[in-house]
Amino acid sequence: MDLWRHRRHAGGVRGRRQRRLEVRHSVEVPGSERAHLQQWPTKRCGWDVRAPELATAGSKLVGGRLLPGPRGPASFLIYESATGERFTVYTAKADAETTQMRYEAAGGESTLFWTDRGVGYVVSGGADRGRLTQIARAVYDEMDKNGG
Repeated sequence: MDLWRHRRHAGGVRGRRQRRLEVRHSVEVPGSERAHLQQWPTKRCGWDVRAPELATAGSKLVGGRLLPGPRGPASFLIYESATGERFTVYTAKADAETTQMRYEAAGGESTLFWTDRGVGYVVSGGADRGRLTQIARAVYDEMDKNGG
């Protein structure tokens, strides 16, 4: 679980706050380049990085970037709703093969995190647990449907 302590506190929530402040320069690759946004991190990270389609959950892909992770490169995707509500999806290599989804909240930010097939997922957003759960479930379902 060291990965999750590191990411939730150092990168997940804090990184989300920083990128929320930098609205104009929060991503390296815009969401309009979804294919590139999946191919580039896949090559660098070593697993199949997907940018899940979250329209059914009311969110659109803003874009993403690579971040340093505890065991190599990690992917960081940003989504936004029509009302400006932002969610981030961080993925990194994990020590555990599979874990259950867990929830944490601190300082007005919430995080749901789990591992699947050796990849850790951290979905962060505002303090509304129900809304964050909806987004995290949509991410999980998309990943499960696409095999990773």
